[in-house]
Amino acid sequence: MSDASGSGVHLFDRNSAPVFVLGAPRSGTNLLYYMIVSSGGFTDYRDEGAVFSELRLRFGDLRRTVNREKLMAFWLRTTWFAATGLDAQDIRDKILTGCRSVGDFQRIVMEEIARKQGVKRWVETTNDHTAYIAEIKSEIPDALFVHVIRDGRDVALSMEKTHHLGNYPWAPERALIVSGQYWEWLVNKGRAEGLALGRDYIEVHYEDLYFRPRDVLTRLSSFIEHDLSYDYILKHATGKVNQPNTAFLEDFNSATFNPVGRWKTRLSRQELVDFESVVGDTLRDLGYPLVTPESELEHNWKIRKMRAIYPSVFSLKHWLRSKTPAMRLRSYSP
Repeated sequence: MSDASGSGVHLFDRNSAPVFVLGAPRSGTNLLYYMIVSSGGFTDYRDEGAVFSELRLRFGDLRRTVNREKLMAFWLRTTWFAATGLDAQDIRDKILTGCRSVGDFQRIVMEEIARKQGVKRWVETTNDHTAYIAEIKSEIPDALFVHVIRDGRDVALSMEKTHHLGNYPWAPERALIVSGQYWEWLVNKGRAEGLALGRDYIEVHYEDLYFRPRDVLTRLSSFIEHDLSYDYILKHATGKVNQPNTAFLEDFNSATFNPVGRWKTRLSRQELVDFESVVGDTLRDLGYPLVTPESELEHNWKIRKMRAIYPSVFSLKHWLRSKTPAMRLRSYSP
């Protein structure tokens, strides 16, 4: 786990600042989120708010009353709202009178949840927000970011099992590698934007959190200026702290259950060669050694094509979602 250093520091009270727990899907963000919730004093919001990834451009300029009204007409019908436990009319009035940006919307909603739950701080976790760190920081200047990073081989294995990315028409038989490339793209984008924030960003490796939770939580306690006592967390455990969010339910009741390094027994040698040939550089950069010797890594045209195509697809999709009104054309089933 490492924290960033450098410029870009904002002056604010860290012991009351909101916390964003980020990371690629299946990276353990829910585990850390519920550890923070279980420590006491933070909101317990059991849904991904997806405010910046789903709502930011969907309704246009929120300084306009008509756009705020459209936002609320939509949002009040979603599971995102249902999970807040808030009164619809009350929160609608507060948004219509006090919101001028999506950052305002995020803060107003979360502060109202905190008020209702009788706590002082709020914490949020949405995996897609890993790609929006810069936008979040620009609208919520006192935000603190905790980036959970996990071995991409375990992440991809879990994403493939849950069909997280759906079907990709170019190479559906390579879903494992596509999932790995999404992990690589999202982790690297999150790191690039996070490290620019200086001391307001920190990285946590899931493996450290799982095997050495006290050490990790001690460092995070200093980062967010909140007591993350592991003993207290275990005593008041909620959510995924005592109910792991595993995609491998068949392993859950086993006395040897271990979510770390599952890829070692579930991936074939050829799958590992292909996977590490595509995303091996990022694995090594993050401290995850490869099992494939350098001389056996492949550089054929299929590997080169995948390395070229999918990152471009992810970047294009993100650009459309974050820079254009294309989001307004998407549908959402509450």
